[in-house]
Amino acid sequence: MDSINQNQPELNRADLRGADAIKQAKELIDKAQTCFFCTGTTNGSVGTRPMSVQEVDDAGNLWFLSADDSHKNQELERDPNVTLYFQGSAHSDFLTLRGTVSISRDKEKIKQLWEPVVKTWFTEGVDDPRITVIRFASKDGYYWTTKHGKAIAGVKMLIGAAIGTTLDDSLEGQLLFA
Repeated sequence: MDSINQNQPELNRADLRGADAIKQAKELIDKAQTCFFCTGTTNGSVGTRPMSVQEVDDAGNLWFLSADDSHKNQELERDPNVTLYFQGSAHSDFLTLRGTVSISRDKEKIKQLWEPVVKTWFTEGVDDPRITVIRFASKDGYYWTTKHGKAIAGVKMLIGAAIGTTLDDSLEGQLLFA
């Protein structure tokens, strides 16, 4: 156990599995709505770009829309392993997910995920021939949030600073989806 956790008088760690992991991930994704979508590249570096999550389904899959001619799609064709990074607020609600993706041209799913703002990238609308659907299947992840919300977390930090005791309202842990 590292030193910060040794000073913590409250339980601040909870690893979650299955439905509990999916529920926690959905809550944090709803707060963040966008992520850094990280792929491997041919030169061994990481391709990173912001992406909006269109949907999180009940199985914990994340759904994105992407252009078939994008660098991202090219990178995914070579290596379907992806890491996603979310930040829901300045001081809380962090999430990292690792998983694999599949790419399709499922017209029904495209229509289901479509929002008018997406036309910025797909100028021909919902029937733009460049649109693909990316399904991200989560394998595992890590989260960091507060137990009681930002207001209580802030009050606890102020009290802890005043009395010289670690009163951290954070909760963190591993997420295992399989």
